[in-house]
Amino acid sequence: MKKLLVLSAFAAMLASGTALADTSGKKIAFSNNYAGNSWRQAMLDSYAIVTKKAVDDKIVAAADVFTTADKEVPTQAAQVQNLILQGYDAIVINAASPDALNGAIKQACDAGIVVVSFDGIVTEPCAYRVVVDFKDMGKQEVEQMAKFQPKGGNLLEIRGLAGTSIDDAIHAGILEGVAAHPEFKIVGSVTGDWDQTTAQKAVATILPSLPDIVGIVDQGGDGYGAAQAFAAAGKPRPTIIMGNRQDELKWWKEQKEKDGYKTWSASIAPGVSTLAFWVAQQVLDGRKDIPHDLLVPYLAFTQDDFEAALPKIKEGGVATHEYTQEEAIAAIKANIKQ
Repeated sequence: MKKLLVLSAFAAMLASGTALADTSGKKIAFSNNYAGNSWRQAMLDSYAIVTKKAVDDKIVAAADVFTTADKEVPTQAAQVQNLILQGYDAIVINAASPDALNGAIKQACDAGIVVVSFDGIVTEPCAYRVVVDFKDMGKQEVEQMAKFQPKGGNLLEIRGLAGTSIDDAIHAGILEGVAAHPEFKIVGSVTGDWDQTTAQKAVATILPSLPDIVGIVDQGGDGYGAAQAFAAAGKPRPTIIMGNRQDELKWWKEQKEKDGYKTWSASIAPGVSTLAFWVAQQVLDGRKDIPHDLLVPYLAFTQDDFEAALPKIKEGGVATHEYTQEEAIAAIKANIKQ
């Protein structure tokens, strides 16, 4: 099982005289395609905290955020094209599609703009990608489910935002996990948009048509909503994989105290947006050794450690980690060595 690496240990490897990068005149834009759930809100909060300090410290001149009014690829493509015209030096992007935005991304690169994608990554070769092994995370959901439901049974899958690289990868991992554990069968699938309210409605709609469900595999932000839908329908409580949201972990704690309920939780940390920012800043600073693909671990909680993390997560928020410049440099060095 993978856990979030707190990279301060790597920072000790850096030269003690490391200076702030000379990018004080550079402007970085953040193109975001969606802000409609707690993870995306935490992502934006983390980004604002880190980039405001970077601007105040004159590491960069600007770190502006632009969120599209809808989830559509053409809207974000137009947004990227506008950012090119506005003269930004770098664009950090959480993309609506892994490939449908590649034309706009290539236009940015051709204009000399650094592009760093994360979470929802792009496949255009000129872009940098801060990636999490979402496929492994999906597979691990089924591996963990097998520990809690050793006899197997029917699973309900809650998918994320359609068309994104994250949704595709987690779904592929779940299918791989089920193939390795034929005692499980996915008997239903709904779209939850990584949002507990959307997931609750979707699950409530499909529940009457489903056979008995032993477990729910999902993508984060939907566990608590699924639990509410099952409770409202008077259905037996299944094993629900969680996604590190405060409401999910709180519900898990309540169920554990009641009867020892067991599950597992995993998600990419929202603060990975800050790592993408620092990668862009380092490229602008002239570093030539940065890999175009940087692998970072997802954050997972078990039955033994989730309660200790819960008080540190603000109400309605998500477990996260915000990267410093030193930690980002260490992460880059760690990827170079791989």
